[in-house]
Amino acid sequence: MANSLLTIDMITREAQRVAHEKLTFLGTIDRSYDDSYAKTGAKIGSSLRVRYPNQYERRRGSRVMDVQEQSEKADTVTVATQDGVDMKFNSAELALSIDQFSERYIEPAASVLVSGIEGDVLTDLTKSVPNLTGTAGTVVGTSGDISAITNARAKLNQYLAPKSNRSVQFDSVTMGSIVNGAKSLFHDGGQVKEAFREGYYTRNAMADWYENERTYVHTNISDVTGTTDGTGLGTAESDGGYTLVDMHTTVVSPTVGTVFTIAGVYACHPETKTAYSHEQQFTITATSASGAVSVLPKIYLSGPRKNVCSSSSATLAASDFNSKTLTFHGAGSSVLRHNLMYHKEFATFVTADLPLMDDAHKCVRRVQDGLSMRVWQGSDIRNDELLMRIDILYGWKILRPEWACRISN
Repeated sequence: MANSLLTIDMITREAQRVAHEKLTFLGTIDRSYDDSYAKTGAKIGSSLRVRYPNQYERRRGSRVMDVQEQSEKADTVTVATQDGVDMKFNSAELALSIDQFSERYIEPAASVLVSGIEGDVLTDLTKSVPNLTGTAGTVVGTSGDISAITNARAKLNQYLAPKSNRSVQFDSVTMGSIVNGAKSLFHDGGQVKEAFREGYYTRNAMADWYENERTYVHTNISDVTGTTDGTGLGTAESDGGYTLVDMHTTVVSPTVGTVFTIAGVYACHPETKTAYSHEQQFTITATSASGAVSVLPKIYLSGPRKNVCSSSSATLAASDFNSKTLTFHGAGSSVLRHNLMYHKEFATFVTADLPLMDDAHKCVRRVQDGLSMRVWQGSDIRNDELLMRIDILYGWKILRPEWACRISN
């Protein structure tokens, strides 16, 4: 006879608890849109419009007003994915206590579900981040060099990311290198002792540190060498952002997520539009056989969203992109680990409430810290088994790619 305490509600609560504890990355990015989906209801394909802050240009002096039109920019967060884990049990297994049941079934099931979702989302978001620091082929922390981390912090500062709510995700090899290399640089004795005992740092003034084996591994195509020639801009899209028309006849369909710079195209301060000392980095988000690519950030030559300029802060023209040298990060066929530093609001992850089915006494939904999970049971009388599925309906979107920075090995 099944243990009377082992109810569907208990199983759902335990699955939610385990899933919540396993969230290394998703719990550190924006979740503010969950309530919007909860209020309107959602199913696969449901979408929500997300508005970005308005940007303006400064008027100099007391001359006649230069009234600017509102230019609100919006994007769509879509609930497009439903993932789950399916299990079955016999009568004897249902007689276990909740602790035994969790250890044998719920914990491994919830762990693999959350791990897979985190890996997919972290990979996709990292590919969309153009900012990158570090030296290809050199593990961060080697010989005590942590400049890749401090430079990533500087990138977030340059793009005006708030200094609170920052996190960084490192794989364990990189974390171990940092702990070993930085032990004598700046940490107090207690923190060094703790890091040596645990094998990783957890927090400092720059960010909350997390160890995560699901950080993105990028592979360059073979014909991405140090430099190549680029040609021109495409037609401006509906929101005014340009994409590249062509890259090079020998660089066809580079890997999505590849980072490169364009000679003479410099990044500029988001508000003053003054040139920074570094060229703007771009990441490839889509390719075609013709060599045309889509990139982030989209290229704005003028106006309040202007994000590129010359080294002297002069405004660039479309012709300034013709036949320029492109420099890619990493050599051809190189395999690069891209860890990530970011502000919480650089991206959002949302879950939506799945419907409760007719046999609701065996279909339970539970929400904890914005993570909505449904557990549904049904019996198989022929085989004397109980079937159970755990489902999560979710979506994600990068909102401010400039508020994150890859840290490459």
